[in-house]
This record gives sequence, C-alpha cells and structure tokens, in this order.
Amino acid sequence: MFAVLSDTHSRSGHELAGAARDAVERADAVLHAGDFTSEAALDAFQSASERLHAVYGNSDSPGVRDRLPEARTVELAGVRVAVTHRARGGPTALALFGRERGADLVVSGHTHRPSVTETEDCVLLNPGSHAEPRGNPASHAELTPREGGLDGKIIDRDGTVLREFRVEGRNV
Repeated sequence: MFAVLSDTHSRSGHELAGAARDAVERADAVLHAGDFTSEAALDAFQSASERLHAVYGNSDSPGVRDRLPEARTVELAGVRVAVTHRARGGPTALALFGRERGADLVVSGHTHRPSVTETEDCVLLNPGSHAEPRGNPASHAELTPREGGLDGKIIDRDGTVLREFRVEGRNV
C-alpha cells in the first residue's frame, strides 16, 4: 500500500494522527505533495517512512526547497505517478503536467481539499491535508496495487472512506 499526503504545514513535526499515522506506518512508500513548511517536518516524515517521495510546496522554507524537487515522477506497481504541489491553471494544467510526464496519476496539493478528477489522459488526486484541513476533512489517500493498476481511497482522520477510485496503468 502507498500512502499519499500533502499540506502538513508544521514547524515541529509530521503532525500525523489517526488513520494518516496508521497509513504511513503500514505503507511500502509515502508520497507527499509539498508544504511541509519546515525542515523539522520533512525530517519527521523521513524518519517515519523509509521510502518518501516528496516535492516542495509554495509554503516550504528555503531549507526544504534545497532538499526536494519541485516535481517528480515515480513508478508504483506499474503505474506512473507525477507529483507536484500545484499547477497554476487548475485541473487543465495538472492534466497537461501529467501528459508531459506520461503519467497515469497526478498527485497535487495546495487546496487542502481532497478530490479525484478523471481526465482523458490521467487521474488527478489531491489527498487534502491530514494536518491543516482548513474547513475540509482532515484526510490522506491510500493506493493499493491491483491487477493492471491501483485502487485508491481518500480517507478521513477517523478512518471513514470519503471516496474510492481506480487508476489504470495505461502509460507504462
């Protein structure tokens, strides 16, 4: 299983609680779409996950920006995943970002609003914020390998499944 998080916004640690903490502890890898805010938060995530694939966000300190890329692409169980914090231009820009990278799934953050959008080329996933939801549910996403792709869920801090979705490994 792969845990997907974003928008930690912490000066001191990973701020993991409830289902998000459990997911990171169980995950084979963790994706984080930026806005750790501080190096202490990034260090805490790196301690919590042996395989952290992260990017920096607009609220990250210079120290975090020096340690992480603005965007990255990883392969998870035959699915190509492009990760960024945000792309000006909303879903259209995120879909273009995914197309440029041959991605099946684009993970982004920034809005603190959990969402899944299916486009012609890829699935767009925003896991929301597990630590600073700003009026949205405190959430993260989990991706489970299944034949030909990944089954996904957006999950509330209390473990309630907010949304289920599927990502096919089309572009590998």
